[in-house]
Parts: sequence; C-alpha cells; structure tokens
Amino acid sequence: MENKLRFYNTLTRKIETFIPNEEGKVALYTCGPTVYHFAHIGNLRSYIMEDLLEKTLRWLGYDVKRVMNITDVGHLSSDADTGEDKMLKGAKREHKSVMEIARFYTDAFFSDCGKLNIKTPDVVEPATNCIPEFIHMIRTLLEKGYAYEQGGNIYFDTSRLKEYYVLSNHSEQELLVGVREDVDEDANKRNKSDFVLWFTKSKFDDQELKWESPWGLGYPGWHIECSCISMKHLGEYMDIHCGGVDNIFPHHTNEIAQSESCLGHKWCNYWFHVHHLVDKSKSGELAKMSKSSGDFLTVSLLQKKGYDPVVYRMFCLQSHYRKPLEFSYEVLDNMSAAYEKLVRRVGTLDREGEVDQEKYAVYRSRFEQALCDDLNSAMAITVLYDMLRAEMSDATKYALAEDFDRVLSLNLTTAHAAKSAEKQVDPELERYILARIEERKAAKKEKDFARADAIRAELQEKGIVLEDTREGVKWKKV
Repeated sequence: MENKLRFYNTLTRKIETFIPNEEGKVALYTCGPTVYHFAHIGNLRSYIMEDLLEKTLRWLGYDVKRVMNITDVGHLSSDADTGEDKMLKGAKREHKSVMEIARFYTDAFFSDCGKLNIKTPDVVEPATNCIPEFIHMIRTLLEKGYAYEQGGNIYFDTSRLKEYYVLSNHSEQELLVGVREDVDEDANKRNKSDFVLWFTKSKFDDQELKWESPWGLGYPGWHIECSCISMKHLGEYMDIHCGGVDNIFPHHTNEIAQSESCLGHKWCNYWFHVHHLVDKSKSGELAKMSKSSGDFLTVSLLQKKGYDPVVYRMFCLQSHYRKPLEFSYEVLDNMSAAYEKLVRRVGTLDREGEVDQEKYAVYRSRFEQALCDDLNSAMAITVLYDMLRAEMSDATKYALAEDFDRVLSLNLTTAHAAKSAEKQVDPELERYILARIEERKAAKKEKDFARADAIRAELQEKGIVLEDTREGVKWKKV
C-alpha cells in the first residue's frame, strides 16, 4: 500500500508520512473518558477528530483496529494523591455507587457519540476489567528496577530514564516551575516527577473499589491503565496513540515511561493530539472549556436549544485539529444554516444515470489530498462544495458525496429525506390544523384576540408554527 497520509507527530514535533508497523494494518489507541459526569462538547471535539483520523485510515484502505479505555477507577485530578478522585466525586455528588455512576455515564458518553456519528471503537475496555494486567506490569517494573515501594504505595522511578520528557519537550526545571498548578508534595516520592502505579495508602480511606495485590489491598494509579489495555488488545507495538493536548503531560509522558521500561523497546511511533475547544470567560478572555466551572455545554443542551448534533460535528471539521477552536452560538447558528443548505443541495440531486468516472476520479483525488495533508478537514469540505458547484452530472455528484461522507459522517445523503419525513403531517392532523386556523380566523374577526392567541399557542405546542401573510395564514411543522 502506498503511504500517502501525513500528519503531525507530537513525538518528533513535525509532520511525517505515516508508515505502520505492519503493512496495511493500523493499531490505533484512543484515551477514553473518565465516566464521572457527562462529556462536554470540548471533550467530544477530540473524539470527533480522532474519529476523522480512523475513518480516513479506513477510507484509504487500511485495516484498522481501534481500542479505547474507560476510566472507571483511580483517576485523580492531580499527578498523585493530592487531588480529588473524579469517580469518587461523581458518586458522592449523586449518592450512588462508583459502578452505578460508571455505567450511567459510559452509556451517556456513547449515546452522545452516536448523535455525533462517532464510530464506536472495535474494543472498549473499562479499567476495572484489567486489574491482573496492571499488577503484572507493576511486578515487571519492580523486577527491572524501574519502580519502588515506599509509604505503602508503588512509584515509578523517573530518574532511571534518560529521556522522561521526550513527548512534552520540557526540562525538569521548567516543569517544576509552574507547569502544573497542583504541585505534588508527596513525601514518599524520591523524585518530584515520580508517579504512583498502585495505591495501598491513600488519603481516600472511603475509596469504594479496592483489590488484593502483592503490596496489599489497594487500587491502580491512573496512568497504568492505558499502557496495559493497549498491550492487551494491540500487542507490544502500537502505531498511533490519540488524545487531547492536555494528555501530553503527565499522562502520555508517563505511559511512555512505564510502557517502554516494561517492554524494553519503543512502544508507539505516532502520537496524535487534538487542541482545546475554547470559549470566552466572564472577563472576556478565551479559556479552555471544562467541567470545573460548574455549567458546561453538552450535546443534550445543544439539542434542547434546537441544534442538530451533526451541525456541531461540521463546526469541528471546519477547523484544524491542531488549532484551538472558539465556540459561540452565533457561529453555530451560521453553521446550522450552512448545513441545512448543504444537505438540501445533496438531497435534491438526481442519483439516476451514469457516473462520469473521469470527473469522479478528479474530485476524489482532491478530497484525498486534503485529508492526507495533516487531516485538513476544512479543505476536504471545501472540495465537497467545489464538487457540488462543478459542471458534471447529478449522479456523479451524488456518488462523490456518498463517498466523501464515509469520512465526514455528516449524513449528506440521508439528512434531507429524514428532515422532509419529519415534517410530513398525518392527514387527520392536517384537517385538525386547518380547522383550528379557521376558528382562529373567526376569533380575530370577532376581535376575540385572546382566543386567537390561545389557538396559535396550542398549535405551537404541537410543533405547528403559524405565519400571517398577505396571502393568508401559512403553517409549517418544525
């Protein structure tokens, strides 16, 4: 297979041509959610762009196996035992068990992904399924001298590595001066950058989930799960590891440290990171969207405001994954209008007739070039618009739109028909609407405006909007 795809590799800090370990096959890993709350749309931007990467690889002909973890235990909000356990936080907030919280928010996460046309990974593995794998890796690290036991916990010894900061490109001194706000003051650690592999002594005495281990009753640190889950399902060599830019340090840095120390060889060749979704804070400054502020945007909230979730997907695809993306409702309104026009245009194409193979090949090649140029999804959508404006048969345009949508996943060939079907009205309901319009007309003639307004409001509750025009009353289903 010809290697065409080029994208930015965080490990080398440059755009590289993708060459998999095994020709034609891709071992792909995605850092999954910590299932203690709903995913906000900033989280989901990362999953949309990772979905774009996976679908591009498949569209190019690769056999992709994608694995994702679910963090349902042990995710502290700092690098060690100094923050708040997010799963425990969720359980306390809702007066439920940790596993009840995990099940509910795992289902909610994949429901949101479905609405955004994000493909479910081939393997989804909760951290709580892999305790034996965690223990095995920790034993190996202890045997090789990369870990030590102190104060009841097992720590990874970062001083044993020549290049601990290889992924984040920071020196130790830089990281010790304000890189993390929650500086770890764990007195048990030999080095400030060391991290916990297994807790038996923790400030969380009420930790609900604990397991027996060679070091006592306890639970794993956060970083160990991705290393073990990826190795369990993808083997010792991985092609691409994905995540948000906030995962680069310390999470992915620690994954590389423990994985390569355990295996004794390079673990993953390409690291793919998606930048933040940002919005304006009360001060007017741009800030990363997060759950910590209390109120945060979810897919369900966008739906309540009348937005099709796929419009948000298109909003993300119109920007490059390595750039911060500023969210506003004004931009989303404009995107919604653009999306309606786009699917209406595709939906009205006459798909019957012969496809012009020569013109088909030209635009497919342009679309491929955009995707292979560091996943330039905005340019790929531009190619889509150019194709729809070009001189060629509707059948050719429809075939291209259908092909492009294998990657874009914007429901290009189905949305218009679906929306039209939604707006179809049952004949009996139509007779009722027309009768109520006549009653409203009579009420207005009698100057009974309260009754006329009540009829309008009643119909609006049923999703029927009335519009008074010079030609009479028009109505539509919304």
